[in-house]
Amino acid sequence: MWVWLLHRASGLVLAFYGVVHLFVISTAMYSGASFNDVMDFFHEPVLVALELVLIAAVLFHTANGGRILLMDMGLGIRGQKRVFWGLLSAGIVLLAFMTWGLWGEIF
Repeated sequence: MWVWLLHRASGLVLAFYGVVHLFVISTAMYSGASFNDVMDFFHEPVLVALELVLIAAVLFHTANGGRILLMDMGLGIRGQKRVFWGLLSAGIVLLAFMTWGLWGEIF
């Protein structure tokens, strides 16, 4: 049940981010602030932390979506927990690399 709930929550986070992303990009295009000024704002540590939360949501949603896709195709039904944890482990490794890369830009 928790994976089902987290999958829906991560989907909502991604949908919310899509709307915010479009708003920020359109504001940068049509306001007096330059696009570079807006992008500089996103290098603040708090916003980088939020970006890492977004990346974690994407990776979780992708890992669980991959598990669901495999199950729909009839693959890994008996070992769906192992498939999920394997995909999630790969996502955690990717998140670690992305965290290292993003925090390295700031500090």
